[in-house]
Amino acid sequence: MPAKSPAQTLLEKADKKANSSTGWFSSASTKFEEAGDLYQQAANAFKIDKQFKEAGDAHAREAECREKSNEPNEAAQAWWNAAKAYKRTNPDLAIQALSQTITHLTQGGRFRQAADREKEIGQIYLQELQDLRKACESFERAAEWYAQEDAAATASACYKDAADLHAEIEEYPQAIARYEQVADSSLNSPLTRYSVKEYWLRASLCALAMGDPITAKRNLNKYSSLDTTFSSTREAKFVNILIDAIEAGDEEAFTGAVFEFDQVTKLDNWKTNILLKIKRGIQDEPVLR
Repeated sequence: MPAKSPAQTLLEKADKKANSSTGWFSSASTKFEEAGDLYQQAANAFKIDKQFKEAGDAHAREAECREKSNEPNEAAQAWWNAAKAYKRTNPDLAIQALSQTITHLTQGGRFRQAADREKEIGQIYLQELQDLRKACESFERAAEWYAQEDAAATASACYKDAADLHAEIEEYPQAIARYEQVADSSLNSPLTRYSVKEYWLRASLCALAMGDPITAKRNLNKYSSLDTTFSSTREAKFVNILIDAIEAGDEEAFTGAVFEFDQVTKLDNWKTNILLKIKRGIQDEPVLR
């Protein structure tokens, strides 16, 4: 029989402690505190052996002991440690552990930390599980908590990520509303004011992707009234040229405008994808002669 690893030995010791009956002189709370410490040691030993699933399981059991001995802060930390271990191999379990962490944090009024963990869930949905809708929901929830804690810039970044995802799953009205919300809050600060034209450009492209140049025009007027410098920006001029090309059904003019804009300001993947969708809309549209 192969020798047990130190991690395995510690885990068995922790199980034994957690399942033991309490004697005359010790309380259940003390028993679970001690078992929790042993589970934590076992988890760390599993990490040394690069057994991340086992490490996550041990931290989860530690968290349950912390809950039983009424230590909510330690329980939140243990669930987070479980999530970090699971993240490497089991994204679904990492999300479950992070959700447990968030429950403890929100109950303790620690919304800033809860927002950080919710944002992590969003990133796992996005990168590991490619579930854009779930990622979007997590980013929006995190943003609300950041806003509530006066972390305006972080809230805006999360709302912007959510807006990008709404657009990717073709929920354009929701995307436009989020971009406009981020732009509104960015207008109030000289530090973020420069980024407003980027949000309005994205919102305008969403309107065009909906096949609605009239809304795009109306929105451009609205944006120009909120910031008088906007109409002279490259972004606003670009949208105007696109609107004219779409209304004329002129694919060449559209492609030319995109090419010229890209020469000066490199288009990112998000813009490239949405511009391709808009272009397909021109190709599908019957031209009125």
